[in-house]
Amino acid sequence: MGRGQPSVYARQGVGAGVWVKTRVLVVDDSAFMRQSVSRVLAGQPDFEIVGVAADGIEGVALVRRLKPDIVTMDVEMPHMDGLQALAIIMRDMPVPVVMLSSLTAAGAPATIRALELGAIDFIPKPAPPAVGVSHAAVQMVRVMRAAAQVRVQALRTEAVEAAAAGSRPAPEPLYAKPRRTAVDAPADRVLAIGCSTGGPKALAELVPHLPANLPAAVLIVQHMPAGFTRSLAERLDRLSPLAVKEAEHGDVAAAGQVLIAPGGKHLAVNPRGVVELNEAPAEHGVRPAVNVLFRSLPGCFGSRVVAAVLTGMGSDGAEGASLIRAAGGRVVTEDASTTVVYGMPRAVAECGAAERQLPLGEVAACVTDLVLTLSRAAAARRAS
Repeated sequence: MGRGQPSVYARQGVGAGVWVKTRVLVVDDSAFMRQSVSRVLAGQPDFEIVGVAADGIEGVALVRRLKPDIVTMDVEMPHMDGLQALAIIMRDMPVPVVMLSSLTAAGAPATIRALELGAIDFIPKPAPPAVGVSHAAVQMVRVMRAAAQVRVQALRTEAVEAAAAGSRPAPEPLYAKPRRTAVDAPADRVLAIGCSTGGPKALAELVPHLPANLPAAVLIVQHMPAGFTRSLAERLDRLSPLAVKEAEHGDVAAAGQVLIAPGGKHLAVNPRGVVELNEAPAEHGVRPAVNVLFRSLPGCFGSRVVAAVLTGMGSDGAEGASLIRAAGGRVVTEDASTTVVYGMPRAVAECGAAERQLPLGEVAACVTDLVLTLSRAAAARRAS
């Protein structure tokens, strides 16, 4: 329900049924984009536009006054940009925020940063803007409806405080990464991670806590469109002792390296431990899909698989997690208490594949211990 006085929409042909409209504030410095986004959402029976703002300062003021259910926020704006406005909103008056993001050299990293600061999701802006947003209307409505179901809490981390003040974040640690050999040997065990809505923030909290000497390949599928996963990989690489990169066709799933599925492409591992990317049809409406990766792992690694399913909407990953468990692998999920959306972890738990459900802060230690357990078991077999 809306935070303000709700309005209702009587659905045609559904008797006394009513829809409570989601009250939306649109924040963008482009008048064209404000009009286009407003037109798409106002054309839906379950949204109403309660206000528009041309910059972050006005946007923050209108969030305080109008108390919308959800906000669309441009990243690049004058006077106060979207990151600072987002941080103030998440700190002082939390509400689901969906970013409108430019697919540019600067836009993609800023989008990843926004997701870490608490944005629920993002919608890529059309390029050039004159094309309008009509071709992206279906995606916009889907993302907005999903975000409207999320209940957010206030964030008061150091990163949020720095962004809200408009200052640069504190310097992040720089890790000396091992130099990769020309041809790495495939690992004999793997840690596979799947996530969707809320995933970039969860990955930023999990991946940096994996040890540099982790004796396993790490493969990640994050639901994300093409053009943004490279920035996600680069961001995680800066934060983490492990080397992180966007996966390429022919990469080897080697120990000590994290590979992230490129947006728009499925990632699988063949029996030789080599990454294969493809553009097969989407599964559960997404590409890359977690199930595609998970299904491929028992054929290469057998029971030497540890899988973690984090926050995300839908049920992608449940089928693959069941196959991993059937092959003797280990599966953990993020607990509902820390997820942005509990859909994917719940689906894995409900199908019986999850052996542990943990708050996000405990997942890194758990999966590391499970990988080390596999290593000790392998060493014992070799010694016997």
